[in-house]
Amino acid sequence: QVQLVESGGGLVQAGGSLRLSCASSGRTIVGYSMAWFRQAPGKEREFVSAIRWSSGNSYYADSVKGRFTISRNNAKNTMYLQMNSLKPEDTAVYYCAARLSVGVTSNESEYTYWGQGTQVTVSS
Repeated sequence: QVQLVESGGGLVQAGGSLRLSCASSGRTIVGYSMAWFRQAPGKEREFVSAIRWSSGNSYYADSVKGRFTISRNNAKNTMYLQMNSLKPEDTAVYYCAARLSVGVTSNESEYTYWGQGTQVTVSS
């Protein structure tokens, strides 16, 4: 079992920055891939970014490419999402997810473990 806990959400003005964290506990996540998804009010949950834990290779949705950076700290078993140049349309609940596979996917149904989510609100 893997437990995931997100933190770092909040209210920020457009153009500002936030850094989300996803701390994992339980079994080791080496060999996992992890991702960030988000869900805005009235919309379906969507893929934001993913990372292969072992290599650090990262992938992004087009809507956040160049503004968001995903990373991980092996020693802390923690994944991060640095969000810069935030826009009102980035407002959503952000979730971290993990799957026991080195393969990265944007398909949320292939992720086994999920955090509880953290709210990000960007004001205009």
